[in-house]
Amino acid sequence: MMMDLETQAQIYLADQRGISQVGFFRSFHTFNFGNYFHDSREPFGNLQVFNDDTLKAGNSLKLKLDKNSEVIIMPIVGGLEFRNPLEEGFLEAGQIQVFSALAETEYEIINPYETEDINFLQIWLNNASVDFSPKIEVNTFDFEDKNQLLPIFSKDNRKGFIGKYDGREKEEIALENSENNVFIFVLNGAFEVQDRLLHARDGLALSNFEMIDFEALSNDAIILILKL
Repeated sequence: MMMDLETQAQIYLADQRGISQVGFFRSFHTFNFGNYFHDSREPFGNLQVFNDDTLKAGNSLKLKLDKNSEVIIMPIVGGLEFRNPLEEGFLEAGQIQVFSALAETEYEIINPYETEDINFLQIWLNNASVDFSPKIEVNTFDFEDKNQLLPIFSKDNRKGFIGKYDGREKEEIALENSENNVFIFVLNGAFEVQDRLLHARDGLALSNFEMIDFEALSNDAIILILKL
């Protein structure tokens, strides 16, 4: 007998995120990270970390993974240099790096500019697969293709999409598996997602939905969707 699973939703408001800050670096944490902990901010399935980071000019940030993970790095304002055991290079806005790395791996993010701060997302997806192996890929997207979701990564059953929308544009997403978790993050503007209002840097975790619909409520609104 088939059982209907109860749909679940949790909003993560931008101004209620955790924060870590030193002179050259600021990080907003949607989920528990570092010294920030709150009972309501446990990881969402395999989505362990979702950080919104700003790094001042000429500075660098070193991090170390505690689990086998897919590390997703996406510049939002400015570009960044990266160094990890597999590769060194430069990422610019419109690119996204997916770095599959083993536990204890260290990597570095550098702001190459002399006077400009950079803003970027760091997302860690736990990967417990027995055949997990280190690798790296860089994908690109172009916001000239507006009012549609653009694929930005696909790893096993995990997929990412991003889209830039004009006001009042709508879209529906059918989920292949209604038991999948979906995490939504608004980068710019405002959206209504599943009848819930989200502003810039708000997040929304959804579970057990067969269909997700959203509407942009402002021009040049940008939405990021992770199927987990």
